Amino acid sequence: MSVTAKDVAYIAELARLRFTDDEKERMTSELNEILLYIEKLKEVDTEGVEPLSGIHDLSNFLREDVAFPSLSQEAVLHNAPDRQDRFFKVPKVIG
Repeated sequence: MSVTAKDVAYIAELARLRFTDDEKERMTSELNEILLYIEKLKEVDTEGVEPLSGIHDLSNFLREDVAFPSLSQEAVLHNAPDRQDRFFKVPKVIG
């Protein structure tokens, strides 16, 4: 299987890309090199090799979910540059 300049033009159109003729030629060459490499990978003997979902045999190590008391409202607002009652006061950002 090989990629032609017509294939590259079609893919570029689908992706809404514009290539010059030189770029199309280079892209055709690069895509064909990628396909040749993939064909070469098919030659590797994978008999007896289990499929992997990842290269590491690690599982998620999550910390224990422990509830801690939260800060008081006064402590949270203590360093606020501006506040109104029990809320942060910020400048208006929408006109």
